[in-house]
Amino acid sequence: MEMIHEAGRYVDTVKRVCGAVGEDVTFRGTVHRVRDMSDFAFVIMRVERGLIQCTFQGDEIGGIARSEIKDAMVLEVTGKVHEEPRAEHGVEVVLSAVKVLGRPYEQLPVPLGKKYMGLSLDVDLPLRPITLRHPRKQAVFRIQGAIADGFAEYMQSQGFTHIHTPKIVVAGAEGGANLFKLDYFGNPAYLAQSPQFHKQYLAGAFGRVFEIGSVYRAERHNTSRHLNEYIGLDFEMAYIDSMYDVMEMETGMLKYVMNYVKEHCPEEVAMLNVEIPEIREIPTIRFHEAKQIMEEKYGHKSKNRYDLNPDEEVLLCQWAKEEHDSDFVFVTHFPSAKRPFYAMDDPEDPKLALSFDLLFRGLEITTGGQRIHDYQEQMDKLAARKMNAELFESFTMLHKYGMPPHGGLGIGLERLTMQLLKLNNVRDASMFPRDMNRLEP
Repeated sequence: MEMIHEAGRYVDTVKRVCGAVGEDVTFRGTVHRVRDMSDFAFVIMRVERGLIQCTFQGDEIGGIARSEIKDAMVLEVTGKVHEEPRAEHGVEVVLSAVKVLGRPYEQLPVPLGKKYMGLSLDVDLPLRPITLRHPRKQAVFRIQGAIADGFAEYMQSQGFTHIHTPKIVVAGAEGGANLFKLDYFGNPAYLAQSPQFHKQYLAGAFGRVFEIGSVYRAERHNTSRHLNEYIGLDFEMAYIDSMYDVMEMETGMLKYVMNYVKEHCPEEVAMLNVEIPEIREIPTIRFHEAKQIMEEKYGHKSKNRYDLNPDEEVLLCQWAKEEHDSDFVFVTHFPSAKRPFYAMDDPEDPKLALSFDLLFRGLEITTGGQRIHDYQEQMDKLAARKMNAELFESFTMLHKYGMPPHGGLGIGLERLTMQLLKLNNVRDASMFPRDMNRLEP
């Protein structure tokens, strides 16, 4: 007999059970649902990465009555593995021993045993510690974990160092009022709205750096695409020739990540019917050209001279799909006035910034570009924007003592997950979302 769970060693319970046909196995899990069939019951056990069908024959096993077995009980079970084509994974375990490890004290508040729970966000989110037990919910976040793992693996393969930057800072990287202020031992401080300054510091030291970490935005948005805390996938790279080096790096990374998800999450991809995009070459279009195309091709005349509105992001992705068969599109050369003060302006037209967004299936998931590396150029831009340079002395120290040409980007992990899985709300792609109205659970 094989004991699936052993201290200090992980084994995939589903795979080990499937590979033990004709043998006795012992494993631990949680009762996902019970289907009583009068003289026996199907007990579906939820383990780390799937469900295992067990049969409880007779009225009791080893002093445990069949009627005692309820949803959400935690059990250690022993039984013989048989082939059963009608069961999930093609096997079932005929139980010979049952040990109760934990019991629920109340009935589950949601139908975890159903294939689809059918919950609204208002019901789902307050109960996330429970609803995340559902296989479809778990599939979302296993895929999200694979996105982050694939991102890290690709960055490391390209010579990037994994960094961790402070989330309590003295000033905002992007300015504005969307900062969470806090009292830091009597001094004003803020939650970081971006790792921007620190990753630029570290690009000067290490050359290539990346981070996976929390980002905080005190924006009073209550939409399906905004969170006040989200996970950023950031990288910064030195010794670039142009922002196109950054875009090329992102294209390579996304190709790698999509393949990584397919390789590491095949069951979850199948369960959620995920359409993994095939990325060949991502089309690129300038901001003003994008506005012109939307007006000429779709009859959409924009009133926003400095950015893309949500409906324009949708239209532009429609254009990319129709013209280039691409789910992604880069938009470059945004107006400098609405890009951060550290963004480098285009020498050929200083009204435009060497900055880009990446849109994916109708939503912006990335902002990036080339940064200013020359000290005087950075000081001049601060002055032109009437920003107090003294507040940014630790940042401009970077430029004062020599900095190579560099650039980078930030990706919203939840937005990328939402668009990949075609979810309706970014909160569905956040385990415990933080928005204007939510601090629990």
